[in-house]
Amino acid sequence: MGICEAGLVQVLNEDGRVVGEQPQNLSDAQLKDLYRRMQWARLFDQRAVRLQRQGRIGTYAPLEGQEAAQVGSSYVLEKGDWLFPTYRDLAACFNFGLSYTSALLYTMGHLEGGRLEEGYNLFPISIMIATQLPQAVGAAWASKLKQDGRVALVYFGDGATSKGDFHEALNLASVLKAPVVFFCQNNQWAISVPLSKQTGHTVIADKAQGYGLPGVRVDGNDVLAVCQVAKEAVERARRGEGPTLIEALTYRLGPHTTADDPTRYRPAEELEQWKQQRDPLRRFRLFLEREGLWSEHEEEQSAAEFKTVMDEALKKAEQTPRSQLHQAFDYVYTNPPQDLLRQKEEVLSWTQRKGSVSWHN
Repeated sequence: MGICEAGLVQVLNEDGRVVGEQPQNLSDAQLKDLYRRMQWARLFDQRAVRLQRQGRIGTYAPLEGQEAAQVGSSYVLEKGDWLFPTYRDLAACFNFGLSYTSALLYTMGHLEGGRLEEGYNLFPISIMIATQLPQAVGAAWASKLKQDGRVALVYFGDGATSKGDFHEALNLASVLKAPVVFFCQNNQWAISVPLSKQTGHTVIADKAQGYGLPGVRVDGNDVLAVCQVAKEAVERARRGEGPTLIEALTYRLGPHTTADDPTRYRPAEELEQWKQQRDPLRRFRLFLEREGLWSEHEEEQSAAEFKTVMDEALKKAEQTPRSQLHQAFDYVYTNPPQDLLRQKEEVLSWTQRKGSVSWHN
């Protein structure tokens, strides 16, 4: 791997040319698979924004610009590992087994939204900032105690590093040598707060030093560099050598959510620079084309395949019966206590008088 700009790990430069050590463990088929996953994540993201504007899903947090960071890092996990996502990490969730239908149901406010098949350890999407970090340490500690060889990967943004949960999680993980990888997607903005107002020392990876664990800063728009750095951190954790903090330098190209207007606080020229010069899909596609692994025909064919899959997923989501209010009580306890059962009966009685009450978008 190459080291550039303040210790930033990089394999491909902005023009898709190799400037560092290319990972040897990825076959041509895997390289194409990585790009396809990134492409489909962006296509889903763009479609989801349109669906929200049409009133077919609720508020949505776009991930465009962060595909390499999410796909590259989650690609190295094994099925039994733990993944702790935030509200902007659907690309990682898709990599880990979440279906498009389940993701759409989540954006519609359905109780079944975000649910995976058995065997996948995907933690519920975290809306609250940084709360998932101590929970990831707990899952990793449990894996260490059980000696099951599993690793926890937890995502968070630059804004989360100002929360106490971030510091408590790093400290506890270091003390316990928990098999957890802290993956910070530094996308430069915590809603309208720029990184310069978030921290006095703008290299987030350096914060690891205070807790006695390795910190690595990687070009988050370079999927090959992300893959390699994440792979090393996961393998280190699996060997019992403890946690790693990874800072992936990336950029949120869209709004914070579909309820946000970034033009009110973000310089247009900054956005344009990241979009035109540092786009992660453009960078990786240029590399694949030079290697003879991708073409315009494959680009169009892959996009058409995505549309077919997405159309079917959307149809299935929109045909799913809406959640009923009383069903919320079914997802709290395996064996509900009597007071919860009484509350459920009250809701059922009330809805029978008022008519069916549901939510779904």
